[in-house]
Order: sequence, then structure tokens, then C-alpha cells
Amino acid sequence: MLSLQNLSDRIEIQDLLTRYCHAIDQRNWDALDDIFTPDAHIDYTATGGIAGQLTEIKPFLESAIPLFKSIQHFVTNPLLEIDGDRATARSLLLNPCTMARENGDHTLFIGAWYVDELMRQPDGWRISSRRQEKSFFHNQ
Repeated sequence: MLSLQNLSDRIEIQDLLTRYCHAIDQRNWDALDDIFTPDAHIDYTATGGIAGQLTEIKPFLESAIPLFKSIQHFVTNPLLEIDGDRATARSLLLNPCTMARENGDHTLFIGAWYVDELMRQPDGWRISSRRQEKSFFHNQ
């Protein structure tokens, strides 16, 4: 049986993963400061992005995301392992991205996994490491 602390941790981590999606889709780069640890390592190379610290990732996202007319991140089915103040998560990602083209809008679908390491901070859980694993690109 799960303890109340474990249940609370799971809900907080799932909320954190959801807040990440909203921050990216709303292009709210400053919200990422409350999602990642300051020294977090983030690796988007599996889907054509960069790897680096949050201070490098935020400007990358700010320049790359406007290439898309609209985006939606669906992160679901997190497999969580919690050990005290540390946790790991492997979550499914489905990311439709719409681009404006001369002959009309074009939507690309990205399927991947987020593989995360998380740490409990004084103000809540934060992602300390995020790596993508590519599953598919559809309609490139």
C-alpha cells in the first residue's frame, strides 16, 4: 500500500510534468525556473534540439518554438520510482506541431519519451535531468 507521502509525491510530480507542458505550449520560458533545478541538464537532441543547462535551453526554446504556429505537449503514463527526496520518471510524449506553409497548415507529430531525474527541493519537486528518447516522427 502506498503511504500518504508517496501519494502526495506522485501527485506533485505529475503536476510538475503537466506544468512543463503548459509552460512550453504557452511559451512561458520563465515558468521553467519553477520546473527545473537551476543546474538541470536537459537533452532534446533525440528530436533535433540541443543539450545543455537551463540557461542555454531557454534561449533555444525561445528561438525554436516560434517556427511553429501552434504546439501541444501531451505527457502521459508516467512510470515513477520515488526514493526519499529523489525520483525518476519515464513519460510518454505526443507533440503535434503545426507550421504555416504556402499551401496551408502542416502538422508534424512527434512521439517520444521523457526520461527524468527529479529532486525534492524546499519548495517542491523539480526536474534535475531530462532526456528525450525518440519514438517516431509522423508527417514530416
